[in-house]
Amino acid sequence: MKKLLIFTLITLLFGCSFIPEYQRPEAPVPKEWPKGDAYQDSKYDESSKATELKWNEFLQDQNLQKIIEMAFKNNRDLRLSALNVERARAYYGIQRAELLPAVDVSASGQRQRVPADLSNTGKAETFSEYNVSIGIISWEIDFFGRIRSLTKMALEEYLAQESSYRAARLSLISAVATAYYTYATDRENLMLSKDTLKTQEENYILIKSQYESGIVSEIDLHRARTQVETAKEAVARYTQVVAQDKNTLDLLAGEPVTEELLPQGLQSVVAPKDISPGLSSEVLLKRPDIIAAEHTLKAYNAQIGAARAAFFPTISLTTLFGTASDQLSNLFGGGSRAWSWQSQGIMPIFDARVWAGYRASKVEREIAVANYERAIQTAFKEVADALAVKGTIDDQIRAYESLVQSLSDTYRLAKMRYDEGIDSYLSVLDAQRSLFQAQQQLNNLRLSKHSNLTTLYKVLGGGD
Repeated sequence: MKKLLIFTLITLLFGCSFIPEYQRPEAPVPKEWPKGDAYQDSKYDESSKATELKWNEFLQDQNLQKIIEMAFKNNRDLRLSALNVERARAYYGIQRAELLPAVDVSASGQRQRVPADLSNTGKAETFSEYNVSIGIISWEIDFFGRIRSLTKMALEEYLAQESSYRAARLSLISAVATAYYTYATDRENLMLSKDTLKTQEENYILIKSQYESGIVSEIDLHRARTQVETAKEAVARYTQVVAQDKNTLDLLAGEPVTEELLPQGLQSVVAPKDISPGLSSEVLLKRPDIIAAEHTLKAYNAQIGAARAAFFPTISLTTLFGTASDQLSNLFGGGSRAWSWQSQGIMPIFDARVWAGYRASKVEREIAVANYERAIQTAFKEVADALAVKGTIDDQIRAYESLVQSLSDTYRLAKMRYDEGIDSYLSVLDAQRSLFQAQQQLNNLRLSKHSNLTTLYKVLGGGD
């Protein structure tokens, strides 16, 4: 048994391995971020790199932080991802255990009667056999590294699942933040719609009294009524949208979000911290989903080692030590010691499955390489798109702020001209409609700025 232990240790330490040497594929993207007019405002400040900021340093709104903490505890998608990690860890433990022999205790008893015509003595005989043994039953000695290759594969699959969990966690942070900002924006638009409705109802009452006095025409009355109904539709629509936004937040958080955690509007929201991607696109290699893709690639690389080892002999060992007797009462008596030792080697000569398996493992590695490179290309595009928005969104917001101010003045002047009888109510109607649309678009642009920063944090891999 001591010699066997020494032999096993030597085999595990110095056994062969046919896993190809891993070389990370070159990233099929430029080393620097894109440049141009759309990226002119993108400042690459090392102190605000997204990968250096934890999520609760980037998202500074305390109510939002509380909702995200709720999501960490209760979100079912994240829980499933965590369970997948635990399953992969368990499978890795099972595969790693294949390297070590399993020691079992077995006991058996048998009585057999042999009739006279089958007995060597010509008389009927009864035989008894009892034994108890402890030992190793059919242990494959991993001399050529097949099991170690499969263990390496299981380890990389576990690490890939762990990185996928981190990616899922980052996606959940982004989804909750975006839903929170969307709720705030739609609630802002709902308040805007209610204010507009109130103004239109006041205008309608005034014009109705003027119509009844014969001061204004009937068409002006109907135009004013049209504005009231349009505003009512907007209030109903945003009431519906706000309720749906709340349902989305509840789903992401895994439980109902209380009213005190919900924003009253965009004005009550603390904006996320401004972030920078850094100078080099190599930061993408730290993104959780790309790390997961690389671990998957390493797993298939290890699978090739197992497929190569299948061309070599499989050596297994069985060894038992125990006691045996023809009488149950003498089973543990003197002289009943028994042992057995057996080794077996199987060398494949022709097995088409082995060759097919080897070819399949090489193709699977090439597929993993393509998936890894595609993940990097996709990540680069996502970051470039987010940087294009980041570089232009402030200009859009400033333009719409100026537009809203101009349309507000236009509406005020049109109403004054109508009240003085200089112009028709149609001018007031057009000015008010344009102002309302511009105010909604301005709110949506502010939402885009917040959401884009959140997206940029996610696609850069965040600091988690």
